[in-house]
Amino acid sequence: MKPFSIQTEIVEYDTFAQFAQELGPKDLLFCGKHTYTDFVEPLHLDIQTMFRETYSKGEPIDGDVDAILAALKEVEYERLIAIGGGSVIDIAKMIAVAGKEDTVDTLFDQKDSLKKKHPLIIVPTTCGTGSEVTNISVINRVSKGVKMGLASPAMLPDQAILITDLLESLPYSVFATSSIDAMVHSVESFLSPNGCTLSRIFSQKALETIVSCWKKSVEKGDWKSYAAEFLKASNWAGIAFGYAGCAAVHACAYPLGSVYHLSHGQSNQIMFQPVMKKYKKVQPQGRINDLEDLLSKVFDCCSEQALEELYMLMDQILKSEPLHSFGVKESDLETFAHDVLKSQQRLLNNNYVPLSQEDVLEIYKSAY
Repeated sequence: MKPFSIQTEIVEYDTFAQFAQELGPKDLLFCGKHTYTDFVEPLHLDIQTMFRETYSKGEPIDGDVDAILAALKEVEYERLIAIGGGSVIDIAKMIAVAGKEDTVDTLFDQKDSLKKKHPLIIVPTTCGTGSEVTNISVINRVSKGVKMGLASPAMLPDQAILITDLLESLPYSVFATSSIDAMVHSVESFLSPNGCTLSRIFSQKALETIVSCWKKSVEKGDWKSYAAEFLKASNWAGIAFGYAGCAAVHACAYPLGSVYHLSHGQSNQIMFQPVMKKYKKVQPQGRINDLEDLLSKVFDCCSEQALEELYMLMDQILKSEPLHSFGVKESDLETFAHDVLKSQQRLLNNNYVPLSQEDVLEIYKSAY
C-alpha cells in the first residue's frame, strides 16, 4: 500500500487582500475576468495576468488548452497562481508542467516523466473540486473523442489557498453542482478498496460536513452561511480522493460532459444513485454498510433508509433529471458503456465492486 501523505501546503486566509500581499511582478495570475474584476483589480497589484475566457469557456478542451500553452511561449514568469473553479485549476496544472513546445497530446504521451516547470499555487473559488490538493487534470480530448484525466506527481500544487470570501459571489447553481461533486468525491474515496484508515478519516469528515450543511441550508434557505464549512469539506474530500481515487460515478459521468456538455456536477448527480444501487445489488454486505451507518447518524434514521435519505436531500439541492431530458439518445448508452470500460480504467480500478460492461450499461439505462 502506498504511504499516505499531504504534500501540498494548505493555507487559510480570511480575505483575498491578505493573500495578495504575497504576490508580485514575477508571478503569473491565471483566472477568470469576473474573479479579476471583483478581487484583484481593486488592489492594483503589480502582477502578470492571463484570462481564461480569452481562450476557453466551459470545461477545458484540448484545442483551447493548446492555444493557452502557445500564448505562454514568450511569457517569462516564476510562480503560477491559479484562482478559479475546476476548469481553471485543471488548465493551470497543465501549464505548470508544460515546456515551450508542449501540447496536450505531448503531455499525455509523457505522463510518466513530466516535470514541474513552475511552482503552482491554487486558490479555489468553488466548494467542489478539491483539485487544489490533487495531481489530476481532466481535459476533454476532442481530437480523441474522450474526456479523461492526466495524473502526475509533477502536477500536484505546491500550495492550496483557502479563502472563504471568494465564494461570496458564487451563483447557487455552481454551489449546487460543485458541492455535489465534493460529496461524490467523499463517498467514492470512502468506498474505494484503495483507501486507507487515514484517507477515510478525511472522506468521513467531508461527507458528514457536506450532508449536515446541506440539511441546514435547505432548512434555512441559505447556503452561504456555511460557505466556510463547504470549502473545507471540499478540500478534505480532495485529500481523500487524491489518495483513494474516484470511481464509477465519475467514470460514467465523463461521457455526458464530453458528448452532451453537461456540467461535471450535474453529470455526477445523474449517475450517483444508479451506481450506488448497482453496488448495493452486486455486493450488499461490505463497506457500503459502513457508509449507511455513517449517514444514518447524520440523518437520524435507520441504516437501511440512509442512502434513500441522501438521494432525496441531493434532489433538494439540485433536481435530478433523466438522461433523455438532456437530449441523450438511447442508442448512445451502449457506446457510453463500451467507452467507459475502454478509457476509464484509472477510475474503475477504485470501484467498490468490479463492474462489467453489461453492469455499466444497466447503470446508464437506469439513469435514462
